[in-house]
This record gives sequence, C-alpha cells and structure tokens, in this order.
Amino acid sequence: MTGQRSNDPLHGITLEMILTRLVEAYGWEKMGRIIRIRCFNNDPSIRSSLQFLRKTPWARNKVEALYLKHQRETGK
Repeated sequence: MTGQRSNDPLHGITLEMILTRLVEAYGWEKMGRIIRIRCFNNDPSIRSSLQFLRKTPWARNKVEALYLKHQRETGK
C-alpha cells in the first residue's frame, strides 16, 4: 500500500493544528459565536480547548467541520 493517499481530508493534521489555524483565522470571540461551547467563550486557551475537545466528540466534530469549511472557502 505504499504511495496511496488517505481520502480523509484531515489525515496528518492534528487537533492542535486545526484549533490554532481557526483561532488565527477567526479569533476566540468569533469561534465562540460560531460554535457555542464554554471553552471558546470563558477564558479560552489552546490547552483548555484541546482537553475539552479530546473528551467531547460532538464538539470536536463541529470544530473539524468548521476547519474543513474554512479550508474550502479560503482554498488552502
């Protein structure tokens, strides 16, 4: 299976990379309006958000979906 690429658009991208790129693009305040979770609205940080997202699949799915949407919109 050498030379084959994964069909997963998130393959090779860590949750920390996703979160960092979204914060750079939107900022915490806007992310907190788009995805209404406490870790984005109350004293946000990458570390605390990663802890929450790793334990909460529904929230992680929303963050990953926002990242994919952002990638499509920006063409990156």
